[in-house]
Amino acid sequence: MIRFAANLGFLWTDRTLHDAIHAAAGAGFDAVECHMPYDEDPLAVRAALDQVGLPMLGLNTDHSGPEVGLGAIPGREVEARDDVDRAVEYAVAIGCATVHVMAGRSCRVVGSEATYRANLAYAAERAVEHDLTVLVEPITTNAFAGYHLQTVGQAVETIDALRADGVPDVVRVILDFFHVADMGDDVLDAAGRLGDRLGHVQIAAYPDRGEPDAGDLDFGALIPAISAGYDGYFAAEYRPRGDLEAGLTWLSPWLAGRAA
Repeated sequence: MIRFAANLGFLWTDRTLHDAIHAAAGAGFDAVECHMPYDEDPLAVRAALDQVGLPMLGLNTDHSGPEVGLGAIPGREVEARDDVDRAVEYAVAIGCATVHVMAGRSCRVVGSEATYRANLAYAAERAVEHDLTVLVEPITTNAFAGYHLQTVGQAVETIDALRADGVPDVVRVILDFFHVADMGDDVLDAAGRLGDRLGHVQIAAYPDRGEPDAGDLDFGALIPAISAGYDGYFAAEYRPRGDLEAGLTWLSPWLAGRAA
């Protein structure tokens, strides 16, 4: 069964995380994910998840500063690892299975990839303690100029280097349809190249990043093709073109197909 998650960093952002979780459940989503929930009481978040019976799939390390994360920023290792600790602790408190370590705008300066790998190794060690997965995400330069991890190829290189160094094998890649397409890559080919490095999938239309029912990407073909080798969720991380509730009609055919 193809399962869908609501990204609450993009959807129902006018509500508390508690209320957004309830809204996602009411809309028919199978799970939720968020960005930076740290201002929300984790006990209230966990209670909301328990009330509606949805899992929280993931959260991000802090990316509120101009660097958009510190994972690959040389000289900021102490802060980066503090951010990892904070994310891991919050994830454990709410029963969340993954932590996305934001690489940041390193502009790939000398030493940035080494810094990134060292911080990911630290995150992996922390993740193993709590049976979590660490996620990384290639992000288009049109979203964050100078972002360290931009392509699926770079993500593969980073993970393979971590594996070769004996880092616990818990680091996986987020395949975001929008970011991959915006960097000129073929989404289905990128999924194949990731292989067992694929950890999570996010969907949005390209090029407008709206609901996943229009644009240059054929969701009706891509989602089933990827799900043949991927048993995770497809997380809706899009910007509603208009009224959020009205735009949820894209989800209806997928839910109806389960009963067919």
